[in-house]
Amino acid sequence: MIERTLVLIKPDGVQRQLIGRVLTRYEERGLKIVGLKLVHIDRALAEAHYAVHRDKPFFAGLVAFITIGPLVAVALQGPDAIAVVRTINGATRPGQAVPGTIRGDFALETALNLVHASDGPETAVQELALWFGPEELLPYERDIDRWVNAPDEG
Repeated sequence: MIERTLVLIKPDGVQRQLIGRVLTRYEERGLKIVGLKLVHIDRALAEAHYAVHRDKPFFAGLVAFITIGPLVAVALQGPDAIAVVRTINGATRPGQAVPGTIRGDFALETALNLVHASDGPETAVQELALWFGPEELLPYERDIDRWVNAPDEG
């Protein structure tokens, strides 16, 4: 099933000059970038994004970190995009992330784990709506899609 999902390359990924390397991982797997922007978010957006964690002790730290500098918001599309992206990213705790994943290759600390990805279909819809207006998500065909996406087996 074709899905869309949100990825954030967090401020640590931007500061470490990993934007291109991270995006390359998704593109080389066959996912399509349908939205992309560099932003420095405010506290209100950060709190809305992390609202599910509002009552947890680490909430304030999440908000402070995500607003510390620019990040890259990416909307990706493809077959099972949510699960594929989460596999590419690796475990949230970098010490548990296998080599070959973004976190397994580039991260050491959970607080500096480089990327965020939607964890399910409902979350993806909510997060994409927070970060992108409908006009910012661009549908288009790529010549390689016929080599990435299997034809419908109707």
